Amino acid sequence: MKSLCNFALKAIAVLLLGGSNLVLASDTELGRQLFLSDAQPMACALCHALQDAGATGNIGPDLDDLQPDAERMHKVLIEGMGAMPSFADSLSQDQRDAIVDYVISVTN
Repeated sequence: MKSLCNFALKAIAVLLLGGSNLVLASDTELGRQLFLSDAQPMACALCHALQDAGATGNIGPDLDDLQPDAERMHKVLIEGMGAMPSFADSLSQDQRDAIVDYVISVTN
């Protein structure tokens, strides 16, 4: 139900504001918090550098340099890659979406 409500709110905002790539502030705030500390099994900032978050991890790629697209990020969050674990069972779709929205909003 929460996903449906979030989708409906985004759809209404897109219709009213005329933007198809609109990201609500609450999504990016949640994404930033998950990136910094709340994601399980580990926070993204432990392994990834991201200037906006003040993250200096050096195990995974520097996301400012990589500038990943949403499709790539969703795939890696679900499947994992290299040393990065899958977050498919530990984060909800809404949480994964929020992380993707946040990273894309500060890198692209």
